[in-house]
Amino acid sequence: MSKKKKKYYTVWKGHKTGIFEKWDDCKAQIKDYQGAQYKSFETFEAAKKALIGNYRDYIGISKSFKSGLSEVQLKKIGQPNFNSISVDAASSGNPGIMEYRGVDTKSKKQLFIQGPFPEGTNNIGEFLAIVHGLAFLKKHDSQRFIYTDSKIAISWIRKKTCNTKLPRNSKNEKLFELVDRAVNWLKTNSYETTIVKWETKAWGEIPADFGRK
Repeated sequence: MSKKKKKYYTVWKGHKTGIFEKWDDCKAQIKDYQGAQYKSFETFEAAKKALIGNYRDYIGISKSFKSGLSEVQLKKIGQPNFNSISVDAASSGNPGIMEYRGVDTKSKKQLFIQGPFPEGTNNIGEFLAIVHGLAFLKKHDSQRFIYTDSKIAISWIRKKTCNTKLPRNSKNEKLFELVDRAVNWLKTNSYETTIVKWETKAWGEIPADFGRK
């Protein structure tokens, strides 16, 4: 059995800031902290460098990527359309601490972010990210479309419902308030925005990815 790689966690904003060697220690700093900023790194040196830098410069950084698809497959898929925004969610556990955001696909400039929420799932986050993106583009009268890497979230959008099995409780009450608002928005608004599946196998991680894999 291969040994799990050690990670170091940089916390820019939390109950305490700094570098933590255990996820549980990092989690304690970001739990119930509105607007927490954190990310994992493979070496202490990288984590230390990030700590004195800017959080926004580190989230969603593309890793070196080489597609395993054939030239024929890549040609068939083509390249991303940069007249778009990309959305994604990150959940530390299922359920666990969750947040989501939307970025400009080309520049990766962050357009909106919500969370972290103390208890959520990745699917809920992906769903909320798309609805937030739809409302954002409609508000700005934008013709751009939305990239997401979640087929489940796309199906929920089509059905205008959040088909999660996560039970409602006091811990996730605020999250479900947002879910209810999102479902209501879908049922009371029309939109022409096209939602497109991001081709991860061809292009690598979606630009909105939080970079915590």
